[in-house]
Amino acid sequence: MPSRIYMVGIGGIGMSALAQYLRHTGHEVAGSDREESPVVTLLVQKGIQVTVGHLPAQAGDQCLIPADTELLVYSDAVPESNVERVRAKEMNIPEMSYFEALGEVTRTARTVAVAGTHGKTTTTGMLAKILQYAEKEPTVIVGSIVRDFGSNFLAGREDLFIVEACEYRDHILRLTPEILVITNIELDHTDYFPNLEALQKTFRKAVARVPANGIIITNPYDPVIAAVLSEAVAPILDYTTQTVPALQQIGEFNRDNARAAKAAARALFPHLQEEYTDRALIDFKGSWRRFEYKGETPCGAVVYDDYAHHPTAIRATVLAAREKFPEKKIIVAFHPHLYSRTRSLMQDFGRSLAEADESLIAPIYAARETPDPGVTNESVAETTRRYGGTSDAFESFDLIREKLLRYDDRHLIITMGAGDIYKVAEQIAD
Repeated sequence: MPSRIYMVGIGGIGMSALAQYLRHTGHEVAGSDREESPVVTLLVQKGIQVTVGHLPAQAGDQCLIPADTELLVYSDAVPESNVERVRAKEMNIPEMSYFEALGEVTRTARTVAVAGTHGKTTTTGMLAKILQYAEKEPTVIVGSIVRDFGSNFLAGREDLFIVEACEYRDHILRLTPEILVITNIELDHTDYFPNLEALQKTFRKAVARVPANGIIITNPYDPVIAAVLSEAVAPILDYTTQTVPALQQIGEFNRDNARAAKAAARALFPHLQEEYTDRALIDFKGSWRRFEYKGETPCGAVVYDDYAHHPTAIRATVLAAREKFPEKKIIVAFHPHLYSRTRSLMQDFGRSLAEADESLIAPIYAARETPDPGVTNESVAETTRRYGGTSDAFESFDLIREKLLRYDDRHLIITMGAGDIYKVAEQIAD
């Protein structure tokens, strides 16, 4: 990689981890992002220059990109029309996407890529914790701030990488893992994958790229996964056979994540003793926005925040919370993420949200998409009611916050979604 790098969308969870790695390995790194966030704060604390916002196109010689920049790395959320990407072309600065850059820095290393629709962040964090505990010194890039090392990046050896992979837009195919972990496969990213078969095609290609001396770790008895394993040349290891200890994290889905992490650790280091893997899993504290305890409201309602933004994850989290807190009424404040996902999975969202005692639906977070007036948070609430749930749509976070503050100690509140609904949890909890 070149020495002087500028990163547009540096506050993205993957981009920020890569920025930390590049700075750690001696590169000059700076970048911009559209807004302040906990991750931007983390980067600034680590001495990385971040400018919030972008200069207008007519800024000319005031451009934020340093004149001696040798490479611009951009987040997938940053379009080609972005003023800094346009300016970089005018300056003849080469460009590379985040996953292209990640593929480049890991190309010659022994790499474990953790992929799947659900659980890949927690699985990556658990695997990192096991290897850190066993003093294997992994370099880790993960999609959340892991509380065990206070970052989404863990510095380690340059020849051993643990990375969270993503199937969206075939990004996973930019990586060359020796070990590929597939936690599960379920239709998502419907703005890119029109159906499950298209998603399976991408995973089938990823499986075929794992070399014969590598390993694929998954549940081969899951019929959706079994269908992508036909062209595998690497041996397949069934993670469901692993035993795991009691965890701090709730739910059977997290036990599956632990099984996958343990299988990956033992595939990397076959002589790794279970006392190391299990002790690390017992101690694993979890990640930012993964059923994260935030405190209590003034009226005594317990508040958690969770990243769940897919119907399966919502349902699993609600049911696990109900198992842990059987005496509480479960209140979900849900922030739908993407019009395409909401439209494609509307019925499943309704069924999952109906598992809560009550759900409050925020306006849809458009992210990279153009708003679709035919898909609304009221549609989500109405569908939830059709499946027997109690649900209402709200015009703003402010109104949701006011409603949540009325609940007392009989209630458990979970703010949920991939947008910034977590801010509401922080505002209502002590």
